[in-house]
Amino acid sequence: MLIGLPAAPPEAAFEAACAAVLDYLKSEVPLGYWSVSRYDGERQLYLQVRDDVYGTKAGDSHSWDDSFCQYMVQGSPSVAPDAQAIPEYAAAGVNDAIQIGAYVGVPIESGDGGLFGTICGLDPARQSDDLVTHAPLLRLLGSLLTTILQAEQGRIECQQLARQATEEAETDPLTGVSNRRGWERFLLEEEARYAAFGDPASLLMLDLDGLKVVNDSLGHAAGDELIRRTAQVLRSRLRGHDMIARLGGDEFGIVLTRIAPAAAESLVDRLRAALAEAGIAASFGCSPYSLTDGFQAAWERADVHLYADKRRRRAERAA
Repeated sequence: MLIGLPAAPPEAAFEAACAAVLDYLKSEVPLGYWSVSRYDGERQLYLQVRDDVYGTKAGDSHSWDDSFCQYMVQGSPSVAPDAQAIPEYAAAGVNDAIQIGAYVGVPIESGDGGLFGTICGLDPARQSDDLVTHAPLLRLLGSLLTTILQAEQGRIECQQLARQATEEAETDPLTGVSNRRGWERFLLEEEARYAAFGDPASLLMLDLDGLKVVNDSLGHAAGDELIRRTAQVLRSRLRGHDMIARLGGDEFGIVLTRIAPAAAESLVDRLRAALAEAGIAASFGCSPYSLTDGFQAAWERADVHLYADKRRRRAERAA
């Protein structure tokens, strides 16, 4: 009898179900080959295989137009003890590659009702007519895999929609970088990983100098453009794994990841120079992450350094 499906994480439910179904069919239905295949629009790709006769393996494929399964989904017999007695099967191109005496096929449907693939059974030898007695069970197993597949596809779609909604809620609409909510979630989630592995990182705080003057003299549209250009310059100079967020009107936060303190200071110098080249004045505060006191303490130290930088820059302008 078909035992219960093995426990598996949600993302592996369909894979585990396919394995259980094929193991059962291989032990209970007298055919030398069983597979779950995927139809990709052109080819029949074997996702999982139980094969004692043909030497095929998962990942192999052949043209869908050469397959028996293409005819099965169009209405040819799903159970053919003597496959060569069915004209469509006898004419299929796959016969040029392997000897097929008996054939079984049932469709697996995707969430949109289209064809995902098939459960396919083959044997080089013709089988007795008793093979057709397995037809109801095979249809049931096809329906089972269809149901599990559709549930998994639905779950993945919901996850993608939720991720998209989260990204939208955590993105600053003016600059396209993360907002404060995204920043706080990133720090919360990364804290545990950094604590476990001790990866080097630095926290960088940046304030624009003179945004209020731009807003008052040129209007808020000009101020918004200054903020957008600042984000563009920063993103163009930061590495793909660094995290940047706009935390308030003229304040940005950056996590420089996988970087030693000295290299972080050099990167800050390059960011300052790039902004200056773009005509953007800003003050910086940077502090390395410490395993002993975490992101919060590093952020507080960066804040202290930022205001020291602001005072220094004011003094230089006044001199």
